[in-house]
Amino acid sequence: SFSPEFLSDSGLQKRSHHAVSEDRSAVLFLSSSLLPTLLFPMMNDKLVFLGLLYFIQGIPYGLQSSLLPVYLRGAGHSLTRISLTKVLYFPWVLKVLWAPLVDRTGTKRCWLVTTVAGLALTCLVSATVAPESQYAAVAGALLAMNVLASVQDIAVDGAAVRLLRGQGELGLGNTAQVVGYKAGSVFAGGGLLAVIDVAGWGWMFTLLACVYGGVALFVWGAPVLDGEAGRTQTETRRGSRDVVRPWRVWRKLMAVPGTPWNMLYVLTYKLGK
Repeated sequence: SFSPEFLSDSGLQKRSHHAVSEDRSAVLFLSSSLLPTLLFPMMNDKLVFLGLLYFIQGIPYGLQSSLLPVYLRGAGHSLTRISLTKVLYFPWVLKVLWAPLVDRTGTKRCWLVTTVAGLALTCLVSATVAPESQYAAVAGALLAMNVLASVQDIAVDGAAVRLLRGQGELGLGNTAQVVGYKAGSVFAGGGLLAVIDVAGWGWMFTLLACVYGGVALFVWGAPVLDGEAGRTQTETRRGSRDVVRPWRVWRKLMAVPGTPWNMLYVLTYKLGK
């Protein structure tokens, strides 16, 4: 026969083993359900959508800053001509002039599809250009790409503000912006340099046209923008008035405490680069 103490101890052991097994099951359940969400937060429709748009937005910068100087120098153009292409970044400085128009008229889907499709068309035209002898045509294509990319930047930033909710999503959205843009510039400056070396100028821009065309179709059918509300007649009227008289928007902006110092910082913080 067994003593009462033994029976009591064995009962405690059974209960403790049962509790441990329950805790282990709970841990395994939490791990299987939460870890994919914690480890792969980017697997989110909104973040993939924004990351893709920021990726293609970085392509013109990488193309102009890394690929073209090497290619144009190899094609026999002078360093002076190559350095003058930096002037073609100017639409990014001037985008504050048309930002109210993009932000307050139309829908983000319309602006994004139009600009990305415009980039695809620009790349198709660029594929027919001979860069060795048609420097002006190359400069015109780069200028068009910078104008379209700057408008796209305004639209995608506006879409991000509307789509992202809470500090968690805003932080991940900022990561998608930075990583996507940098990845796009590296893809254009490094990856496309290998493509142009093997396939040539025309095929490289044809490939880019296909990339932009595919993204334009993706944005056209993207479900993340399905909830985008239409503008009421009053909102449209107010937006048109602000576009015609942008100083009202600037006056309201400058009235926010700290805005002048922030503007000074934004205008000067990259001078060291």
